[in-house]
Amino acid sequence: MAKTEPGEALTYVDGKWHDGSPALVRPRDHGFWLASNVFDGARSMKGMVPDLDLHCQRLIRSAEIMGMKPTISAEEIEALAREGINKFPSDCELYICPMFHPSGGFIVPDPESTRFILHISVSPVPEPEGFSASLTRYRRPSREMAPTEAKASCLYPNVARGVSEVSARGFDTGIVLDPNGNVAEFSYTNLFMVKDGTVHTPSINGTFLNGITRQRTIALLRQGGYSVEERAVSYEELLDGDELFGTGNYAKVSPCTRIEEQALQPGPIYTRARELYFEYARDCG
Repeated sequence: MAKTEPGEALTYVDGKWHDGSPALVRPRDHGFWLASNVFDGARSMKGMVPDLDLHCQRLIRSAEIMGMKPTISAEEIEALAREGINKFPSDCELYICPMFHPSGGFIVPDPESTRFILHISVSPVPEPEGFSASLTRYRRPSREMAPTEAKASCLYPNVARGVSEVSARGFDTGIVLDPNGNVAEFSYTNLFMVKDGTVHTPSINGTFLNGITRQRTIALLRQGGYSVEERAVSYEELLDGDELFGTGNYAKVSPCTRIEEQALQPGPIYTRARELYFEYARDCG
């Protein structure tokens, strides 16, 4: 039966494809016990697979940062992902999640125990209906405090704390500051602000991921003739912004339609950024 319903999935592990999400982790696996897993996320959207190679390359870097020894190359991961995509109907929207985790080690993971898993699931891209955001008291750590330059599972409990905090106040996501008190990002997407026709986004400072969709959006906006400034951004500036939007792999480019109690409309630069991204994606098979 063709897999077309949200959540239906295939998993590749140990040289074989399996239906669904099989049980693979043991209690003493380092990744489970001591939180050393890394992962990445890419999208296949009705045949569009933007920047899959970059997501696979970042997974390798994340594993190395966390002390693992990748057992497969980025090129091989990409080829497996495309093999998996072709097992689904061509009109599916998919979330592609390659992972590494070590099974051995005590405190420090055993690099030789690194295991590769690829999970692909039916996951429609959310409609750009907009989201609300509020400042969370939980901040991003610095690179001296945590492996901030890896897409590591151990960083996400802090993300969840912030989302839970603002959700209790009726908001969808948090606005997260860095250790110096400048804006870092939304809880799980990179942040863009528009003021007087110029796009502003926090500069990369080692506290949050330089998202692949973020980088692509910046490049496309600049190619489209827009001014994009990467710099330190204060929280107070956001409250005075003309537009706010977020970028990330899961939903791509989405508008922020409320910051605190202030309503915002999806603006023309956000709208063009989303158009430019999907125009680019249509050329990525």
